[in-house]
Order: sequence, then structure tokens, then C-alpha cells
Amino acid sequence: MDEELFAWSEDMHDALDQQNDWDLIVIGSGAGGLSTAITAKKQGLKVIVLEKDAVFGGTTAFSGGVLWIPNNPHAKKNGIQDSKQAAINYLKHETQNFYNAQAVDAFLDYGPKMIDFFEKETTVKFIPTLYPDYHPDVSGGVEVGRSILAAPFDIRSLGENMKRLRPPLKTITFMGMMFNSSNADLKHFFNATKSFTSFMYVAKRLAIHMKELAFYGRGTNVTSGNALAARLAKSAFDLDIPIYTSTPVQKLLQESGKIVGVEILQEGKKLKLKSKHGVVLACGGFSHDITRLKTTYAHLKTGGEHISPVPSSNTGDGCRMAEQVGGAVDIQYQDAAAWMPVSKVPQAEGYGVFPHLLDRYKPGIIGVLKNGQRFTNESNSYHDVGAALFRACQGMSETAMWLICDQKTIAKYGLGYAKPAPMPLSGLVKNGYLMKGNTIEELAKNAGIDAKNLSDTIIEYNKHAVNGEDPTFQRGSTAFNRYLADPEHMPNPCIAPVSVGPFYAVKVFMGDLGTFDGLRTAVTGEVLNSKNQKIVGLYAVGNDRASMMGGNYPGAGITLGPIMTFGYLTGLHIANLAKGGKGLAQQNQEEMQNVS
Repeated sequence: MDEELFAWSEDMHDALDQQNDWDLIVIGSGAGGLSTAITAKKQGLKVIVLEKDAVFGGTTAFSGGVLWIPNNPHAKKNGIQDSKQAAINYLKHETQNFYNAQAVDAFLDYGPKMIDFFEKETTVKFIPTLYPDYHPDVSGGVEVGRSILAAPFDIRSLGENMKRLRPPLKTITFMGMMFNSSNADLKHFFNATKSFTSFMYVAKRLAIHMKELAFYGRGTNVTSGNALAARLAKSAFDLDIPIYTSTPVQKLLQESGKIVGVEILQEGKKLKLKSKHGVVLACGGFSHDITRLKTTYAHLKTGGEHISPVPSSNTGDGCRMAEQVGGAVDIQYQDAAAWMPVSKVPQAEGYGVFPHLLDRYKPGIIGVLKNGQRFTNESNSYHDVGAALFRACQGMSETAMWLICDQKTIAKYGLGYAKPAPMPLSGLVKNGYLMKGNTIEELAKNAGIDAKNLSDTIIEYNKHAVNGEDPTFQRGSTAFNRYLADPEHMPNPCIAPVSVGPFYAVKVFMGDLGTFDGLRTAVTGEVLNSKNQKIVGLYAVGNDRASMMGGNYPGAGITLGPIMTFGYLTGLHIANLAKGGKGLAQQNQEEMQNVS
């Protein structure tokens, strides 16, 4: 990379000069865009990444940083048995009528190769997790091995670019400190007042974090998706791939039916950038495209509310630009997004969004509708609970639920944004985040829930909960139900009565972790028009591309796993074409014919 561009990426002051000799332009700096850019650069292409936000990292920086990759190298290294056929069986069950054999085959073949590539050739590193598949009891499901996690990372190695890394979602940090996505880490924080070992662990973590805040103004030892975004960005910078932030793309440039570049807006000036081998859309999907959502999400069609914790800049730019040149956006899945139950955390201005990733699994916390009745197994995955909420609320005035617990439970586990004891709850009751009642009837009145039904629901639930049973929804019956529960609570780590007042509730709305519906593409990433013809020079990765999961959520990391796999595959494919090859699809077909 020339000195001028290097100076800009380090100092973040110089404007982008007109360049007409890029091999590939990537729009978006999340895992999809960066994995594509890094792969193409490693294959010899000159690549630039354009990001409209002032920070890079996209939705990835807010995420859990988990990738779902069957037969991944870490599972094999740890002796975990899996097979491609088992994964195929599982995905057939999960995707039902939307099973795409070609996409599944490519994902299962290239996923492990992608992990090998990034771990050997870049700064990206992963560690194994104990996550079960979300439906481990169905054909092909497994109880461990397919989900891996980005290894923690010290972002000081980004240098000045550390300032441009998207911070983690504020509502899921503790004073800006990130938690490791593991039960072991969280267990210490939950037990800090009850165990000297846990107290010392937490004290050390806090001391390190306070030092980081004093020196750098933010935590520098990051985990989860923030670590993945940072590792990908560091890998890009190491390869001299410039990442231009605050650089929105206005439109695609097309000549003779081929996409040849983009028009950008930088510091109020329009500028055209040309690309020899195409443009990759990696804009994060349409989670905040209000116009499209109103015609896509059923609960918005009826006047309901939807609150997404993903970056507000995910406004469907990629889909919109592709449509302008003939691309097709298919709204086809029963569930158009990866649903996530969220709550509103009152702030000085507006509110923050808290995703309910952990509390629903804990014993003594139940979820009810406005009518006071339970509607699902609260310990199912966030997507499954969201889907059940959406369906249960059809015909009601709003799509919402209330998570409810008693004093003993909230003191031990917290509830949503409310932290466990000894953290105070009074401020959250005062600002309306938590609703409180000395009796169930008083809680129902304060929360606006049907009091008689709620009382009857809790009486019925408690009758079985004292024995760790849930005959209505079989809570705690799967390995995934139990994984994020309390293993020390017996006989069922997900079940405890709601019985010791005062009682608390938090109102939970429908949110999402990203869209499933999206641009129609070939497996290798080319954007297709309504006649399934390729738009030459235009590719889509990440959440801009329709998910291969068919609107379902089979396991932890089923967004980032395919996103990085197809980013890697698309990068290889573009580079192959750039070198005069026939592309990966044709190459693989010829290799299979030679073998036979």
C-alpha cells in the first residue's frame, strides 16, 4: 500500500484520493466483508474496504463471536466425533423446505478449510466451546463440538486504529468490561459474594479493567465478537488493506451490464472508485430499514414494536443498491430474522437495548404474556423463544412478554440488565426498567398483566417446580436448555419455584441479531436477478446475502460460521476469476469429474 493510504489508516485524517486501479472493493467491515477482503488479498488482489460508520467491525463487534462449523479442526483435535452426513441430516431437519444442498455442501466442505486458513495465515484465532446444538436431540444434532469462539484479544496491537474499533454493546458490559462467553467466567461473577476464589477472580479482572480505562479510555482485553472484529481488522491492516471509515457508498457504477466500481461520499464530496474485478456488498442486512421491515415483519404490519440491538447503520444499503442494478431480495422465510428478546434500558437520552441471552435459562425465571400465561419453554434458544413470542402474540395489541422472578432468584442471577446482589435494584425500579410487587397480584397490577391468570400460572408452575418438573413445556429437557442454566441447582438446573416476595418483572420486546432474508446469490456469492442470472462483478456476503439456514437457528454461531465461510469462498472465487480461472464452482465440478 502506498505511504499516503498507510498514513490515513493510522492517523485517520487524510481524505481518500481518487483511485482507479483497485482489484476489489468491499463495502462493509464486519466479518463478512473482512473475511472476503483478507482472502482476496492473500490471493494477490489489491483490495479496499469502505465503511459508512465512523467505526469498523459491523454487527460482528456486538456479537458473541461464535462460529458454527461442523467438523472444525478444534473438534477434531479434541477427539470429538462428527461427520458431514450427520451435519447434513441436522441441516435438512432445521431448514425443512429451504434446504439448499449445494450451499450446504459448500459450507460443510469449506468451513473447516476457512478455519485452517485464518488460523495459519492471519491473526484470527479460535478456541473450542461446550455449546450444544440448539436442537441436539434431533437427527444429526450434537451436544458439543460444532461451535467455536474467537480467542480474547489485546486491541492495543491495533495502535491508533484501536480508536476506530466499534465498542461492545454497552448494556452487556459491566462498566465497559466484557465477559468471556463461557459459563466458567460468568460463574465467578455470579459467585463473587459467596466464594473467595470467585471474589479474587473478579477483583483481578476489575483491577485490570480499571487500569485499562485509566490509560486508554476503554477496555483493551476484549472477548467475543469484539475480539473477532479486532482480529480480522488487525489481519487486514497487516496485509495493507485500507479500511476507510465514515465513507458511505452512494451507488454502484455499472458499465455494459457489469459492476465496475462505486460512488462514495467523503467529507461532503462525491468520488468515484473503479474496481477491475467487482464489488462485494457486506453492509449488514436490513435490521434498521424501517420501510422494508414494515412489509416484512408481521408484528410491525399490525402496529407492533421491534427493537434491534444491531448497529443502527444496518439500514439495508447493500440490498437497496443491488436492487437498483437488478438484484433480487427474496422475502421468503417464515422468520425473516434471527429473533432476540430484548428489553429497553432507560438512559439519560432515550434507552439502551439489552439482549436477553442468559437470564431466561436460570431456575426461578419464567416468561408470560400480557394475559398472564406462559407460552413457551423459556430455556430454548433466543430465536426459538422469539419465534414463539411472535406467534403467541398474533391478534394481540403488542408483541411483548414479561420475565418474572422472586427476590431470591434476582439476588442470585439478576434479571436482564439488573445485576445480582449486592448490586442495588432500587434505581432500576425507580426508572421503570424493573417492575416490583410485594405480592404477585401487586406485581401484575404494576406491570399491566392479567392478575388472576398470572396468579394461576405461578401456582400451577410452582406445583411442579418444587420437584424440578415442567410438564407443560418440558423445560430443562435438552442439553442446550441446561447449558446456560445453573448446574448446581438440583434436580433440574432450569427449574425453581417463584415463591419468595417481593417479586420482579421486566418487559421484553421482539428484537433481532440480524436478518435471514436477503439478496439472492449463487453459492460463490454472485448477486442474482429475478431470473437467476448473475450480475457480473457484483457479490454479496454476510447478512446482505440470504441465509442458508432457511429462517431457523440450529446452533450457536450459525450466522458467523456461514458468513466467514462464504466470505472466504467468495474471496477465493473472485481471485480465481481474476487470474483467468473459471471460478470455484466450475473448478470443483471439473475436479469431481476427474476423480470419477
